[in-house]
Amino acid sequence: MKLNLKPLISLPLFMIPWLAPMSMANEAGHHHDELSETTVFGEPGNAKLPTKVVQLTMTDQGKGMAFTPQNITLHQGDQVKFIVHNEGALDHEMMLATKQMNDEHALEMVKNPDMEHDQPNALRLKPGARGKILWHFTKAGEFDFSCLIPGHREAGMQGKVTVIARQASK
Repeated sequence: MKLNLKPLISLPLFMIPWLAPMSMANEAGHHHDELSETTVFGEPGNAKLPTKVVQLTMTDQGKGMAFTPQNITLHQGDQVKFIVHNEGALDHEMMLATKQMNDEHALEMVKNPDMEHDQPNALRLKPGARGKILWHFTKAGEFDFSCLIPGHREAGMQGKVTVIARQASK
């Protein structure tokens, strides 16, 4: 994408940094790719390390929208490969984060429902598609996974990961 800088000449210099994210947007919506290190809910997994596998299914027919299972219990230090299958008729996504982070991001998604995610804790799947998220749960606590496409979370596409603290060895 070519950026025409001529109109920027008349802008105050302090405004130019605000335009950088806009120049990175694509036709389908802007990208989020800032998550690459340790967070309060863990860190991207390492494919060379042992992994637990959790199968997740996304559905949107019958009794509404849902992830199955909706509740997952793990232990601090577990590395998990979520294998996600969209069995629904609509696009769905899975965003793994804290509930507060997903609440805030859901508001952004209302403004830009076609937002694409290039983060290791998120994926978006077309109907019938499969995907995976490899995540290392380094912290104990309760974490959220949701479909943040507007209306989907409210219709039931939300789940919880409970990570139990490891006991110190005696």
